[in-house]
Amino acid sequence: MKSKYLLFSILCTLYFSPAGAQTAEAQKVTTRSTMIGLGGTSVLDTYLSDEHFSGPGLSFVATIERTRPDTPWATLMEHEANLSSVKDRADSKKELEGTYNFYWARLYGWQLAEGRLRLQAGAAVNASVGFVYNTGNGNNPAQARAHLNLMPTGVATYRFTLLGRQLSARYELNLPLAGVMFSPNYGQSYYEIFSRGNYDHNIVPTTLVSAPEWRHMLTVDAVLGRQLTLRVGYLGNMQQAKVNNLRYHTYTHRLLIGITKRFSIIKR
Repeated sequence: MKSKYLLFSILCTLYFSPAGAQTAEAQKVTTRSTMIGLGGTSVLDTYLSDEHFSGPGLSFVATIERTRPDTPWATLMEHEANLSSVKDRADSKKELEGTYNFYWARLYGWQLAEGRLRLQAGAAVNASVGFVYNTGNGNNPAQARAHLNLMPTGVATYRFTLLGRQLSARYELNLPLAGVMFSPNYGQSYYEIFSRGNYDHNIVPTTLVSAPEWRHMLTVDAVLGRQLTLRVGYLGNMQQAKVNNLRYHTYTHRLLIGITKRFSIIKR
């Protein structure tokens, strides 16, 4: 009888020991991807000009996803910074456009096809700031942009093997629901807004009707080592709005290349 009690005590000690807790903590997995993108940009901002501008652009995209095996929920964070040099159709005027987007999402996941297919759905909060500078304007040469959006989000990831190499295809889609954005009114100068404090409906509620947006990203991962993966893909981010009798849009198309690392986090 004493030997049974002793064996039971040893098993309890091993189960509740710090090492056991550390193993459970090690199940927290972080997938981090860093990419550079090149492609075209189309810009329209009727506060500065009625002309459409287009040209090349550069993007930096970083994604961080945190998951745990004991819950279907995941946290996704994405940083997207764009810089473009665009010109009008007559090649007489130029604009410099820059935008930074931050996305924070909570996603619920389902595992299908014997674990090869993972579907995730949830919502993301998108905070965006940016600018457009028109080199040909004397008055009001620049326009500031800022908006905050709530966006339904979906992700599909499929793992497969091709020519003996492990591959993973991932598609992400973000659509707008509602938000707020900053915009001067038609004919209103920034001097009136910030120096004289003349508010004229400059914080505008937006919906998918007044500010439609479509952001999607398709990537393919190829495993190179135990913790290193090559990622290539495409990112399209179409942001537009029609508020205060002004129209805006920035369409970016990027070919992406970067690396992905997957590692466990152990809290001591």
